[in-house]
Amino acid sequence: MKKFAFIAVLGALAACTPEAEAPTESAVEETAAAMTAADGGTPYGTFRITESDGKVFMEDIREDGTWTSTAADGAVTTGTWEQKSANLYCTTKDEEGAKQVCHEETIDENGVWTS
Repeated sequence: MKKFAFIAVLGALAACTPEAEAPTESAVEETAAAMTAADGGTPYGTFRITESDGKVFMEDIREDGTWTSTAADGAVTTGTWEQKSANLYCTTKDEEGAKQVCHEETIDENGVWTS
């Protein structure tokens, strides 16, 4: 009889326990919106870029959607960026009338990131 009373008490307590809250819509949207780069990592960070003509510059891609590019001669370019898919990275310079330019990105067989 004591066992039945104990089970009844547990059942009553379980019925009174509040349900876990479902994630909010914004939390779900943020998770869905998180995009990875071609290498599977985050698209932001500091990158050393070497163009096909040998010019080298550093790009600081920030999580807030802005970027700064610094050329070897010290020239600085700024703008905003958007990772539309794992293989499509788009930038817009902070210049009057600038249009968004998208770059297809891949990782080649040697592990080199190309765009």
